[in-house]
Amino acid sequence: MALTPEQQANVDMNDAMETSRHANQMALQAKQAKLEAVRLAKEVLIENARSKSVDSRDVAAADITAFAGTLVAYIES
Repeated sequence: MALTPEQQANVDMNDAMETSRHANQMALQAKQAKLEAVRLAKEVLIENARSKSVDSRDVAAADITAFAGTLVAYIES
């Protein structure tokens, strides 16, 4: 049974909306994964710094972002 042009237009519109929703959901999940990688990197670097001497326990933001970038690259590979 063939669809009428109006029914086909509705199907096409629903498909386009679902595709857009899915793309937005995937983008949101990617951002959440990056945020979680930053949190994990911060926790790991701070915990690792505890084993260092007091004068060398610095954890810079650049260290955190670099490690988070490494984690994200690993996850996406």
